[in-house]
Parts: sequence; C-alpha cells; structure tokens
Amino acid sequence: MKTCILAATVAIAPSLASAQDLVTRNRVGLPDAPNTLTFRLTSYDLYSSDPATREAFEALFSDFISDRPDWKIETQLQTGNIGQEQARLLQQTQAGRGPDCAMIDSSQLALFKDTGVLQPMNAVFSEDEVADLFPYVREAVTDANGNVLAWWWFTDLRVLYRDTSVVPEAPQTWDAVQSAALAAVEDGREGILFNAGRWEGTAFDWLANFWAQGGELLDEDGAVVFDQGDNREAFLNAVAYYKDLVESGAAPQRVTSITDYDAFNAAAAAGTAAMFVGGNWQYGQLRTTLPEEAFANWEVSELPGPTPDQRATGTGGWTIAALSDDPEKAALCGEIAKDIYAGPGNAAQGLLPTSAAIYDRYDTYDGTEYDLFAKALENGVARPGAAIYPEISNQIQILLGDVLSGSAEPEAALDAAAEAVRAAQSRQ
Repeated sequence: MKTCILAATVAIAPSLASAQDLVTRNRVGLPDAPNTLTFRLTSYDLYSSDPATREAFEALFSDFISDRPDWKIETQLQTGNIGQEQARLLQQTQAGRGPDCAMIDSSQLALFKDTGVLQPMNAVFSEDEVADLFPYVREAVTDANGNVLAWWWFTDLRVLYRDTSVVPEAPQTWDAVQSAALAAVEDGREGILFNAGRWEGTAFDWLANFWAQGGELLDEDGAVVFDQGDNREAFLNAVAYYKDLVESGAAPQRVTSITDYDAFNAAAAAGTAAMFVGGNWQYGQLRTTLPEEAFANWEVSELPGPTPDQRATGTGGWTIAALSDDPEKAALCGEIAKDIYAGPGNAAQGLLPTSAAIYDRYDTYDGTEYDLFAKALENGVARPGAAIYPEISNQIQILLGDVLSGSAEPEAALDAAAEAVRAAQSRQ
C-alpha cells in the first residue's frame, strides 16, 4: 500500500518540538551521548532553506536518533562547490582527518572507490535490496566482490521549465528554444536561464547537449576522446548552442555567474524568467513556493536537442558512504542512508528513487510530472564511472566560462581542455 508522505512524517515524529530539541545546527541527538558519528552532508535536506523540506528531515532524523540514544551525529555542512568540497573530503579522509560518514556526489564516486577509502556497508543492505537498484546504480555502488561501498539514494535528471503564459508550446529543438527565448525577451522577460558559472552543475547540465548527439567523453579503455572525430563536432555544436543563446540575448550574460539551482526558483518567483534548465526536484519546490495561480503556468518538458529525435538528459544524484573502518560506525552510516534518505527522504522532496520498489510505496510519485520524468529517463545518461571525470568537468566549466565571456574561441578552448585532462590523467 502506498504511503502519503505527510502521514509518514507525522507518524515518525513525536512532535515538532521534540525534533527541534534533538536537531541543532551541528548535531543530531543528545549532547552527552557516549558514541559519536561525524556525518558530512549537503544543505539540501536537513539544513535546507525550504521550510517544509527542513521540517520533514528534522522529524526523520529525530525519530532515527531516538531509537539510538547511545549515539549522537555531529554534522558537518558542505558548501555548494561540489568539486572543491569533494576534493577536500577525499584529501582529509586519506590523511585520516575525514568524517565517519559522508555524502558523495555520484560524479565523484568512482574516484573515491579507486582510492580505496570507502568501507563496506554489507551488514545493512540485503542482496534483494541491492538487486532492486537500477543497473547503472548497482554497478556504481558495489565493487568486483559485491561489497556495498555506498548507497546512491536518489537519482535526478534535467528538464526544461517554461512559463506557459509566455512560452505556450514546449520547444523541441535548440533553434526553437532560441526563438521562444528571444520572443520572451521582447516581452520583458529573461528568455532562458541555465548554469554557466564555475561548478559541477554547469558541466553536467551542458553535457546533455553533447550526449544528445551521441558524443562520448571517454572510449572503452578510458582514453579521452571528446576532442576527436565525431565527438569533437558534437562538442563544438553543443558549445555553439550556449554561445548563440548568450550572444543573441536569448540568455542573459548573467548566466556565467549562476552556480545554484535556487537562482532559477528565485527568477520564477519574481516572474522574470520565461524558461530555465533545471532539475526534476525543482518542480516540487516551485509548487510549494509559488502562489497557486503562478505555479499553474509552469510546465516541464524534455530537454530539446539539435533535432526533435536527438535527446539526452544527465542522470545524477548523491550517494552516502562510510569512511570509517569502525564496523559500528560503518553500519550506522548505512542505516542513515537506508532509514532516512532512501524512501522517506525521497518522498519528502519528490526526489527520484534508485530502487524500483520505492516508486510504488509513496503517493508522491502519482503526479503526472513523474510520467514525464520517467519518459525522459529513457534518454538518461550517467556521468562516466572514471576517476578522471572530475577533471573533465572542471575543464568544461573553464571552457564554457571563457567562451561565453568572449575570452576564448571554442576550438582553442576545446584543445586546451583536452590537453589539460590528458595531463591530469597521466598523473593518476
């Protein structure tokens, strides 16, 4: 039987007040609990700026720690700079100064696996639970021996959001996006917004345009090929798409400073943007933050490609992994992933589960938008499970910033990016 998330939240929390007593800005549990687990997490759930999300996770964490009175969880908050934060986490862990448990972005998971810092959480997850994961998720979180080294608790995808009062029909191609955006600019709106500042979201969102053309970053042997042959053409086409949007005025120059999806929510709330490239989770955020009549104007559609038949969307998400070699702490980390995030946490935020069974468990996933998300996931592409990916992303971020600001030409920037990635790969 499906479960309504509101009912679930009420059931698990004795009261909001008790949740607040047990959850502080840097601790979950009683301050004098004899055992401590350090947990480095993001600001998207327990410490979310969205009140409903924050309260739901306060209740989940309060219930969790109430069942474990001998433990307290000391929380450490990551910033939104994914690449920088994850590099710092890996360095600290290798030096013996990392947290016991941490959220690791799916784009960085292969790097953490390769360095051998992840500790098995086999005691928490059954064979059936592992088998129920989507294949690409199961492959990512386990090693060759079947050990569960992380739990990828939600996946996501990118879609095109549009205000139908300004853009009535969903654009099916890049050219249609630019035309619709320019028409919106004439009406006094920002035509289309997207991430183009220096962070992982910029590279990941843009890569959908490269993948839609069949582009590949690496070959089967892990060698860099995104600057060669058909991949080079696809890469430059995708760069030209963004470049044309900015140079034509269809996208404002300020996209080069956007490094947070919240910027799109703010633009939607202010009524300034006609379209934006965002994550599926933002649909629920818009529903709770916009007035009902304003939200009714917003719809989602698949990301357009160079032609209507060329589509792709990146599938990302976050994992939770144990970094402590203490078996009790590793198990507790796995229990946090399983009991708080995978299931209740998914439904609280409308995040897409990585386990098929969870979709049937919550009413959250009955909305028509999830039909669209499911359809779009058929064209989903995960970032390559290679340790070099973070450097590829870094170079794409630099390239897009230089090209969109006019300080570099696309071909020269692509050559420089590929050279830098190959140099980094030779040092690994």
